[in-house]
Amino acid sequence: MSSDDTKETDDDLLSESLLAELATHPHDAFFKRVFSQPEHAVAFFKGRLPANVVALVKWSGLKLVPGSFVGSDLRQTHGDLLFSAPFLEEPERDVLLHLVFEHQTTVVPFMPLRLLGYQVEFWQRWVRDNGLPLPAVIGVVLHQGPDRWTVSTSMEDLFQLPDDAADALLPFLPRMSHTLLDLSDFDPEKEEDNERMKVVLKLMKMVREKQVLEFFRWLVNALPAHPEDMPDELLTLALYYALHSDEHLDIEAIARTVHGQENLSKKTMSIAEKLIAQGKAEGKAEGKAEGLWLGKVLLMLDFLSETSPSEEALREMPEEKLKSLFAELQHRYDTDFKRKS
Repeated sequence: MSSDDTKETDDDLLSESLLAELATHPHDAFFKRVFSQPEHAVAFFKGRLPANVVALVKWSGLKLVPGSFVGSDLRQTHGDLLFSAPFLEEPERDVLLHLVFEHQTTVVPFMPLRLLGYQVEFWQRWVRDNGLPLPAVIGVVLHQGPDRWTVSTSMEDLFQLPDDAADALLPFLPRMSHTLLDLSDFDPEKEEDNERMKVVLKLMKMVREKQVLEFFRWLVNALPAHPEDMPDELLTLALYYALHSDEHLDIEAIARTVHGQENLSKKTMSIAEKLIAQGKAEGKAEGKAEGLWLGKVLLMLDFLSETSPSEEALREMPEEKLKSLFAELQHRYDTDFKRKS
């Protein structure tokens, strides 16, 4: 398959609207794209919720519920998704799972109160449309901020009641807790069994720690032996998210890092060509007609681990010669991968 074929396939995987969202709000866009897919949401919930809750749910019936609880003023720092799933023993009734993604730079000490507000808003709509009884709604928070989540996940702990009054007053106060995954205190390699979720959470954690290239070094060795176990869309999404989450990251640095892993290398090459064509690659004789081809040739040399001809020599070449050299290098690149596969 030529790089042009791969590029067209990758463009089909991610819509233009999603690419625009990744460019402007990378964390929220990545979160919503990954976790709105039921198979990923199921893997996440089953790994986070208590075993006795997991055992109640018929996970094959989990569905995404349209709409959002988070207001427009919070959407740049929060994202949320609501799911419904039937009870295992009572399939005609649903439990609702509300996943909130929190990626502020500071911990929110009143998160239980915020979640309660979301739940009350939902229940009010439910009563208006369906009447009673109310469905159970479980809050789950995924925190990507740099600080450890050191505050309580329980609504009760937001009250400061005298010891002699607590027993009398607590029955009249809202009592709820939320489940929390704090990425600052979580090691996906050791604590996550699902392979796809391991990749997702490892990337989110290392983006937070500004170690994106280290993530790709890890990924080269961690990818499953069978490509079908790691879908193309997820790899493409990871590459775009990594690029847009760190303004100092260069696509060519990723290309060098993943060189030798066939599928990742081809996807990186495809994305690199698209970015170069859009004029987003750095240091590629911007404004000159030959700048595009210079960028492509330099990138292909990186893939082939070659240093000749030098960048200085390439800058002296006319556009037609750069085109011809790129075609030659691309042929060698494709032949090399066919020989390895």
